[in-house]
Amino acid sequence: MPKIQLAIVDDHAVVIDGLRTMLAAFPQLEVVFTAQSGAALLDFLLQGAPDVLLMDIQMPEMNGIDLCKQVVRLHPRLKVIAFSSFDDSNYVKQIFRCGATGYLLKNCDKETIVRAIEAVMEGEDYMDDAIKKILLQESLTGQRRSIFEVPLTKREKEILKHIAEGLSNQEIADKLFISLRTVETHRLNINQKLDVKNTAGLVKEALKRGLID
Repeated sequence: MPKIQLAIVDDHAVVIDGLRTMLAAFPQLEVVFTAQSGAALLDFLLQGAPDVLLMDIQMPEMNGIDLCKQVVRLHPRLKVIAFSSFDDSNYVKQIFRCGATGYLLKNCDKETIVRAIEAVMEGEDYMDDAIKKILLQESLTGQRRSIFEVPLTKREKEILKHIAEGLSNQEIADKLFISLRTVETHRLNINQKLDVKNTAGLVKEALKRGLID
């Protein structure tokens, strides 16, 4: 029986190495490609596609949601499983809308990862149990969990505050002594986390969630 071929994309080498080590214990699986950027993955996919892609959502330059759209467009049969630190339901909904078939949290065990891989290969969608509980809670209460719990980093909160003050990306970069590209990456991540598309929507959503005064 042929092995299930896997690709792993995460901007942290330690995550890739950890997944390789965990999955090596399962003879039905074979990791055929790893990368730390979306661009490297897209180059690889021009030559063909594996069966399953384990993909982080939060990556510099190209975030996982945009990457998922491109991957699915290139190879509609490729099964994409988001592998994320964030349990925000916005991420879950967005990535499934973009064509992903699974969502796992990075604190899950190796048995769960293998179960997810085998499930999507059988044509099923797979979600981490913790994610299912969040979505169930939201459906019962009618209230988005992420209104109260938004996983912004300390730096993202700092940048959000300056955006609300009306500073441009370059002004924020100068004020915080970081590069313009770093500000742009943080800003894109904030937009994704709050599920907004422009500055007006960002400020409005941040006010609603109590992230800024």
